[in-house]
Amino acid sequence: MRVTINVNGTDESHDVEARTLLVHFLRDACALTGTNVGCDTTSCGACTVLIDGQSVKSCTVLAAQADGASVTTIEGMASPDGQLHPVQRAFQECHGLQCGFCTPGMVMAITSLLRENPEPSETDIRHGLEGNLCRCTGYHNIVEAALAASREMGGAS
Repeated sequence: MRVTINVNGTDESHDVEARTLLVHFLRDACALTGTNVGCDTTSCGACTVLIDGQSVKSCTVLAAQADGASVTTIEGMASPDGQLHPVQRAFQECHGLQCGFCTPGMVMAITSLLRENPEPSETDIRHGLEGNLCRCTGYHNIVEAALAASREMGGAS
């Protein structure tokens, strides 16, 4: 079947099998490998992307279900001139990553969280990230990065 999805501002139209997951559409058909395949069971969040602005685990969505939608991946977060998105910048400045495998999914989940709640508490952030796992950190710097991004984006002071 033919699926057309606006990915990072560009229409991507590809023939896929009806059972193709969105994560595989992004990685294989669109050659966007920043969205990671971690568990294939919705447990880890490494595949989190934004569909029409909402964070979604792309291993839970068929590409056909996203037909006609707008999807943002980690590759689409920086501005066209290469300036990092505030959440990406906060991860860098607050050392919110170690191996980096979970980072794309964490950035996408936090971006969605900050759109819904521009002034989250530490508890709000920890609750909002319950579906995104990191095996390297204690989450402290990830939470600090979310708080820093919130401040930069005009949220909490």
